[in-house]
Amino acid sequence: MTLFSALMTLALAAGPAEKPATVVQAPDSPVRLDRATILTGADGPPVVLYAATNLTDDQLEQFTVMAFVFKADGTLKARQVAPARRTLDARSAKYSTMVLDGSAIDPTDVIVVGVNQAQRAGSEVWWRADLQAAAQSAASKKKP
Repeated sequence: MTLFSALMTLALAAGPAEKPATVVQAPDSPVRLDRATILTGADGPPVVLYAATNLTDDQLEQFTVMAFVFKADGTLKARQVAPARRTLDARSAKYSTMVLDGSAIDPTDVIVVGVNQAQRAGSEVWWRADLQAAAQSAASKKKP
């Protein structure tokens, strides 16, 4: 929580620019991302701020978020995966962030995010999804 507060304080102090991120979701995903926003400050990489909602009746031990960065022409430029907040209670939501430091982000780039893995508490089994085709489709719809 301290890291999140520090990130938000720094981002707000720098007068961040905001734009929505495009969210994709596998049909059977146990987690939904809501209100995904890209914050870009004067210095440092962009940060995706999002709300993650557990759609199941089970506590989730952890889940991962994948971000795709596409050039304005729809070409995949970068892909980045990050662990999200741990312990997402059944039917609850939490806010979290993902720093996009895998490559330089241009103002015309399209950023698409989604949950690609989740693990139920007390289980060794992971739910997984390949989001690249959905991300590519979403990015191509954003072209000017």
